[in-house]
Amino acid sequence: MATYSKEFKEEALKLSNEVGVKAAAAQLGIPYYTLADWRSSRRHIELEASMPKTAAEQAARIRELERKNRELEEANDILKDALGFFAKGRKK
Repeated sequence: MATYSKEFKEEALKLSNEVGVKAAAAQLGIPYYTLADWRSSRRHIELEASMPKTAAEQAARIRELERKNRELEEANDILKDALGFFAKGRKK
């Protein structure tokens, strides 16, 4: 099994962002799934880093997500009403 340096992995990830995973893997001569795994690991690390750590941060994050959820529900209700309005107009 091949071992790659941290710098190589970082450059490979940058390239995969620019040209896509398949093209980057082919260009670098590494297996597609190796590069895909690196990307998955990076996403997981970034997600963990962005998650709140303290109870207060978690509570604030929950409030923010609940607010966004309410906004999206309101937007969906508006879209449903508009769909109903336009559907009535097409039947005539």
